[in-house]
Amino acid sequence: MGKKQFFCVVDTETTVTDKVVDFAAVIVDRKGVIHNTCAVLVRDVWGVDELFHRVSETGLWSKSNLEQRKARYSTMVEAGTRTIASVNAVNRWIEKAVGKYNPILTAYNLAFDANKCGNTAIDLAPFTDRFCLWGAAVGNICQTKGYRDFALNHHLFNGRTEHGNMTYSTKAESVFGYLNGVLVDEPHTALEDAVDFEVPILTHILKKRGWREAVYPYNWKEFQVRDHYKAG
Repeated sequence: MGKKQFFCVVDTETTVTDKVVDFAAVIVDRKGVIHNTCAVLVRDVWGVDELFHRVSETGLWSKSNLEQRKARYSTMVEAGTRTIASVNAVNRWIEKAVGKYNPILTAYNLAFDANKCGNTAIDLAPFTDRFCLWGAAVGNICQTKGYRDFALNHHLFNGRTEHGNMTYSTKAESVFGYLNGVLVDEPHTALEDAVDFEVPILTHILKKRGWREAVYPYNWKEFQVRDHYKAG
């Protein structure tokens, strides 16, 4: 029997200064069983830099929703689902996790999370192997007829751009909805997004033969609605 394989699913929530405020890392095996977790608000960022938001938006990412989001995090700290920890503590956790599990690093848009971690001095370098979970979903799920039908039936289309382009969605919420059969909104908090959305996507992909050869960077040109949905 071969050595057990582990994966580290990372997710981050960020600030207007492009730093990580909410960091989560979940160690799972190929079946999605969780073996270890790290879920922290970064001490040098939490309460110092404002949570990411857009002045022009309404809803979750609006400026008016900032206080509600901050209150939610405070409740998490009180409940023990988050600790407030330094960057050094996060890096020590990563070093120990790599030493114990030697996991393959992944994240839904790994380039984004790695960039924000770098801005915050969270060191992902100890991971010797990695792949983008979004790219794995693009190559293994999002181009299938079943997924395209699900996107059509649930109106999972991004807005038309000024250049006349329009794509169908490949975000984690959409992919998880397809696998789950029901669309559910991500809470956009790091641990919950990783455990409830990204780990199920990962375990589904790992069951596919040759999945790693079908990890492709997302290219919006390949997901144009006009190329995949034809009028009858």
